[in-house]
Amino acid sequence: MMMSLGQFVFSLGTAAYQDLQRQTQWRHPSSSRVGVRPARQFAGQGDDSITLQGLIAPEVTGKIESLDTLREMGDSGSAWPLVEGTGRVYGQFVIEGLTEGQTLHFQDGAPRRIDFSLSLQRIDDDRAEGSA
Repeated sequence: MMMSLGQFVFSLGTAAYQDLQRQTQWRHPSSSRVGVRPARQFAGQGDDSITLQGLIAPEVTGKIESLDTLREMGDSGSAWPLVEGTGRVYGQFVIEGLTEGQTLHFQDGAPRRIDFSLSLQRIDDDRAEGSA
């Protein structure tokens, strides 16, 4: 297991990712001042987003149905716990987007290669308690 999002497990048998990008922000709103730089005040945590990019090659690794499962999870609007295979807990995340690119098709139109990118957004813990 590489990582799990709720009950969905990222692995070679489902949808393995090759790249994980995480962006964490903090809020520092500014107030304009005459003759000097704007004043800034720390206002707390901002967005925390993760993007997973991977490849499915149905003949070798992964299943195209895995992307359908992720779409259904996104359709639900629920938050899901994101846990790394090492046991590291990232928090509660919602699915904001899924991009799929199919190439190298068979004669029947089935793809040999599917590149995907999954965009996740961390949510406040109070919303997560009633939705996962």
